[in-house]
Amino acid sequence: MTATLVAQGLAGGYGHRTLFESLDLTVAPGDVVGVVGINGSGKSTLLRLLAGLGEPQAGAITLSPADAFVGWLPQEHERIPGETVSGYIARRTVTAEATLEMDAAASAFGDADRADCAGRPDGRDAADVYSEALDRWLASGAADLDERVPAVLADLGLARTADWAAQTPMTSLSGGQAARVGLAALLLSRFDLVLLDEPTNDLDLDGLERLEAFVTGLRGGVVLVSHDREFLARTVTRVLELDLSQGSNRVFGGGYDAYLEERETARRHKRADYDEFAAKKAGLVARARTQREWSSQGVRNALKKAPDNDKIRRKASVESSEKQAQKVRQMESRIKQLDEVEEPRKEWQLEFTIGQAPRSSAVVSTLSNAVLRQGRFTLGPVSLQVNGGERIGITGANGAGKSTLLRALLGQQAPYSGTAGLGASVRIGEIDQARSLLAGSRPLADSVEALVPELASGEVRTLLAKFGLKADHVGRPVEELSPGERTRAGLALLQARGVNLLVLDEPTNHLDLAAIEQLEQALDGYEGTLLLVTHDRRMLSTVRLDRHWTVIAGQVTES
Repeated sequence: MTATLVAQGLAGGYGHRTLFESLDLTVAPGDVVGVVGINGSGKSTLLRLLAGLGEPQAGAITLSPADAFVGWLPQEHERIPGETVSGYIARRTVTAEATLEMDAAASAFGDADRADCAGRPDGRDAADVYSEALDRWLASGAADLDERVPAVLADLGLARTADWAAQTPMTSLSGGQAARVGLAALLLSRFDLVLLDEPTNDLDLDGLERLEAFVTGLRGGVVLVSHDREFLARTVTRVLELDLSQGSNRVFGGGYDAYLEERETARRHKRADYDEFAAKKAGLVARARTQREWSSQGVRNALKKAPDNDKIRRKASVESSEKQAQKVRQMESRIKQLDEVEEPRKEWQLEFTIGQAPRSSAVVSTLSNAVLRQGRFTLGPVSLQVNGGERIGITGANGAGKSTLLRALLGQQAPYSGTAGLGASVRIGEIDQARSLLAGSRPLADSVEALVPELASGEVRTLLAKFGLKADHVGRPVEELSPGERTRAGLALLQARGVNLLVLDEPTNHLDLAAIEQLEQALDGYEGTLLLVTHDRRMLSTVRLDRHWTVIAGQVTES
């Protein structure tokens, strides 16, 4: 089934705050619409509205046909206690819901007392209801889902045994594994229209390629939110920009790179139009002021210099002053007739620098024939040396051992055999993949104050405000903040604390596109040692790196 979704005059937000309004969007089969905007501009809110998970503040959303399957993948993978991988996939593919509906319809159909159409509140015949439920169940792919799951999971490197999915709780999986299960649910789904909120988070390069193939191969429409610039460039056919600073939204035709060019051109034109208007208005205002001064001065001079009996000279002077006054009125009229051009509002930008500590020892960290174990996983033996000032990029598939390698290099995990050593005067600044440095129920401001006690309370709030974390954020428990907000708080800590060894594990996860570009600029000016783990292909090509390590199945190679 092919489906078309139409949003007209849509407004969305939370509480009394409106994030976007007057939004018009049509998603037809084959469309891939990328939604971009800074964190907090309403991207996730829009997807929830399109998925039918909330009521818009204004406007309407229509789906044709009305019973089309709409799939929604949220930004964070929900970890419901007790839910297995199989249960998660059934829920995310909507096959679980379709099965419940069919079972209920079958029960009603088989019950002679309820089979009578008069027995149904809506007056519909139970046989018709069952027929519709059966069609929906078949369309969802529920009939053969159990047969399809093992092959997809195995292809993604997840299932070790035939019953792994049925026995493994989602809560036991790592972030990368949960991301791959989420990807498996997508690959197994039979949605007519798909809504994806940050689907690239935690995916490795292989997962990204699979996701790209899935999105570009769909017959149905797709609306997606992503911070991965390369993924956007390879997949989207149109871009919907939510511009919070301008209070506007606009759909750009063409792909992501075409959007960037068109947006930059439009911004230049808006600035040029305003500058031209402002210069013209300022010139007219200055001329009007000068003429007003001439007029006033002329009247004063006429009254001062003309003798009482020189009526002709006085009359001529007064007439001259009146002509000047008339010119002033004409100039003021021209000013009022100018077409007002609103000054483009300056967008909020993450003004980010990395606090730098004095240089560390020449050798920052070493591993010598080190073997590390994490459950059933073994990394090594590996021998590596990180020298002061080196900038090292680290890539590898999920589960290959990248995070284990980082813990060993930072002295956070002792090797099972071999040796590991951390140099002298090493000041570590880290943003780990789980953003675990800031967690728990304490308010954000209190958590940051505990980590940077040298800053006063007011200084902490000022620091957080620079990262877009203001009064409504600093008093909230850290665990209630969004992933993007926690990441920005982690970046604020890097600015406040001097470091000479910077460790970033998937730093682009949950950051908006503007913040990623600011982070890249900050890294360009950072002079200390850098360990960068990322699957962001544009970041890898943009950030200056000296060395590149690849982690494959517990082994590290350099290229």
